[in-house]
Amino acid sequence: MEAKATAKFVRYTSRKVNNVLTLIRNKKIESAFEILSFLPKSAASLVKKVLKSATANMGKLKDFSGLKVKEAWVGNGPTLKRMRPGQRGRGMPVKKRTTHLTIVVTDVDVISKKEKRESEKLLMGRLNNNKTK
Repeated sequence: MEAKATAKFVRYTSRKVNNVLTLIRNKKIESAFEILSFLPKSAASLVKKVLKSATANMGKLKDFSGLKVKEAWVGNGPTLKRMRPGQRGRGMPVKKRTTHLTIVVTDVDVISKKEKRESEKLLMGRLNNNKTK
């Protein structure tokens, strides 16, 4: 079973959020929360909030055992275009970027079963190739 949580139109740049997401991808939920609580980045609080929402959507807010971060990605949202005063009375553009963040959480058992099936397919393919030689 999978659960998904999204945060849209958040005022962080996608590059900074992606740096945090690379640390928690394919990790167990307990270790992901531990990493996020000690990470000195401002985007860590946003990622922690969305990860908590995804685990709540899974129905396991109290007990995180058996859950894993399957996917986590970030995309660009709309850019807010503003102006600042510049030299000689000119206006200087300022781009305030926004992001859309999505985290997918799944059971560890589901992933292991899927990986077993894929590894069996690879093994059968190798055996078939060896028989034809």
